[in-house]
Amino acid sequence: MARIEPILSYEHLRQLPDDGNRYEILEGRLVVNPAPGTRHQKVVGALYAFLHRAQDAGYGDAYVAPTDVVLHPTEAAVQPDLLFVAKNRLHIVTEQKIEGAPDLIVEVLSDSTRDRDLGVKLRQYARHGVRWYWVVDPDAEEVRVFAWRDGAYEEQPVLRRGNRLGCQLFPDTEVDTAKLFE
Repeated sequence: MARIEPILSYEHLRQLPDDGNRYEILEGRLVVNPAPGTRHQKVVGALYAFLHRAQDAGYGDAYVAPTDVVLHPTEAAVQPDLLFVAKNRLHIVTEQKIEGAPDLIVEVLSDSTRDRDLGVKLRQYARHGVRWYWVVDPDAEEVRVFAWRDGAYEEQPVLRRGNRLGCQLFPDTEVDTAKLFE
């Protein structure tokens, strides 16, 4: 007997209760994320301060979770830890959500999200043309950078303490990777 599953949309997501969890649709399936831990949030704060410097320099706008990003109405609606939309693409930002692929998405790994962030989210972000995807690992104190080229991600060299993190989106804004993990 065939199993028929409902197709979920962003509108279904909007109707879910505000219960402290983060809800996303990945490959058409509902995913529930518990609230992140304190170390995770400290790293998110350091990254937001860095991205906010790029925003202050006029390169675009930075956002921190929970911000809805609708990559596809029924396939992918996510709430990445952080994201950045370049100045020339701010038309995708609405009052309620980001409609389309941001230029940069950042996910900070935790035990409950590690496999998803490096699996289905990596695939979704590549499929929908997110130009830069950073995966930040607080335990290993490293940043994995994926650059979208010719319809797929190319992983750049892993950044660790002593390296500088930057992006072509904001060429004169960098941070010492070690600062992210203090």
